Amino acid sequence: MKIKEIVSALERFAPLPLQDGFDNAGLQIGLTDAEATGALLCLDVTEAVLDEAIALGYNLVISHHPLIFKGYKSITGKDYVERCILKAIKNDIVIYSAHTNLDNAQGGVNYKIAEKIGLKDLKVLEPKENSLMKLVTFVPAAQADMVRNALFAAGCGNIGNYDSCSYNLEGEGTFRAKEGTHPFCGTIGELHREGEVRIETILPVFKKSEVIRTLLSVHPYEEPAFDLYLLQNDWTQAGSGIVGELEEPETELEFLKRIKKTFEVGCLRHNKLTGREIRKVALCGGAGAFLLSQAIRSGADVFITGEIKYHDYFGHEGDILMAEIGHYESEQYTKEIFYSIIRDLFPNFALQLSKINTNPIKYL
Repeated sequence: MKIKEIVSALERFAPLPLQDGFDNAGLQIGLTDAEATGALLCLDVTEAVLDEAIALGYNLVISHHPLIFKGYKSITGKDYVERCILKAIKNDIVIYSAHTNLDNAQGGVNYKIAEKIGLKDLKVLEPKENSLMKLVTFVPAAQADMVRNALFAAGCGNIGNYDSCSYNLEGEGTFRAKEGTHPFCGTIGELHREGEVRIETILPVFKKSEVIRTLLSVHPYEEPAFDLYLLQNDWTQAGSGIVGELEEPETELEFLKRIKKTFEVGCLRHNKLTGREIRKVALCGGAGAFLLSQAIRSGADVFITGEIKYHDYFGHEGDILMAEIGHYESEQYTKEIFYSIIRDLFPNFALQLSKINTNPIKYL
């Protein structure tokens, strides 16, 4: 098996266009045409993690946090990032990272956190905006099913928890084929009328090129007519954070103690307890304090994230319980997502969750 097959599986689950603008997810180091000897799954890439991969004989390291965020004018080993780059290249190790694209993907980091807490009825806290478009095309009635199914297979027609979504309207199309054409139906030089189906369906913007290629390859007409419209709808299947419901309500203290245990938190920081009942939970792995306002607007009783600034704690006691569990602690189970994606597709491939705790923050 080649490394690029594993990378392809990861990017089908968490497409790179889902990453935020500041990010640098994707292939960090190495050549993906190499045969994969095994994959080590981690949160952060450090020298100790690379030594672990070398000891296992694995040539692929998959991390959540990218090793490389900035450009380098020289690589001399002056810091741990440069030393990791040198060590990976020297030992023919490929490094791949799925970061905010995995945060924003359905079933990604925040869904895993919600699973650990035991939440149901999950919804994206801040759906992505301006990320959807509508495709409209016109197909002879006899070929409508074939074209529609090909578009669905290419990524069209997903709305919430529904797939294969489309609107279809029967009508009549007209055209006159000129000299030098090869019409699917009709006669050159004569006006032709054809019973057609107008197919409307939705797609993510980043799938535009793939969908157009598919449409052109399966549409029976030599010159298919189609329109694309950018939509202002929120994309409820992708975005930041999650909000969901507990099976049974808990007291604030009971809930915080359970979270501390579940995520092995050395020091759980929170704002003042007010005696509220915890039923609705909003969360975001990592540095998610930017979603505090959205969590409050969602009506959540508690907001859990990895990092909250000091001044963010002021003034919200009556709005919501805030729980800061640590960046590493909130995202540590991301390795399990990588494991599931790869194991489901390649059951005999060598996989190992890193045993290295890369959390740079220690608790006294």
